[in-house]
Amino acid sequence: MQIWVDADACPKAIKDILFRAAERCQITTTLVANQTLPVPPSRYIRMLRVSGGFDVADNEIVQRMAAGDLIVTGDIPLAAEAIAKGGYVIDTRGESYSGQNIGERLAMRDFMDGLRASGIDTGGPAALSSRDVQNFANQLDRFLAKQGSS
Repeated sequence: MQIWVDADACPKAIKDILFRAAERCQITTTLVANQTLPVPPSRYIRMLRVSGGFDVADNEIVQRMAAGDLIVTGDIPLAAEAIAKGGYVIDTRGESYSGQNIGERLAMRDFMDGLRASGIDTGGPAALSSRDVQNFANQLDRFLAKQGSS
């Protein structure tokens, strides 16, 4: 099992949690982004820079991931593709996506895109809070504990 991070928009606090988890659990964790991001020296943490462009990082993650890998992303279409390929997905606020809830998330995303396209200001996501960071850490810990007992 590996962890793949859609890292272009991943908050630093979330990356720091992932770095600690990679070391603690000795799990290869790869940040995928269209710019070089700083990563601590570690045999478990990697940075994969891809070319710029729409969905290039997402496509690279889907191509390289394997069933059973964990993908960390807030991108709903990427989450849907990863789940279809047998991956597990946690977003940066600690929500776990699955085959049971990804269809609803995709429908809501498409609905909101439609509203924005028609000129309605839907606002953006709230800033990442300390509660969101804690939710992510807890969800990651639960996931890793479950994988360790499997």
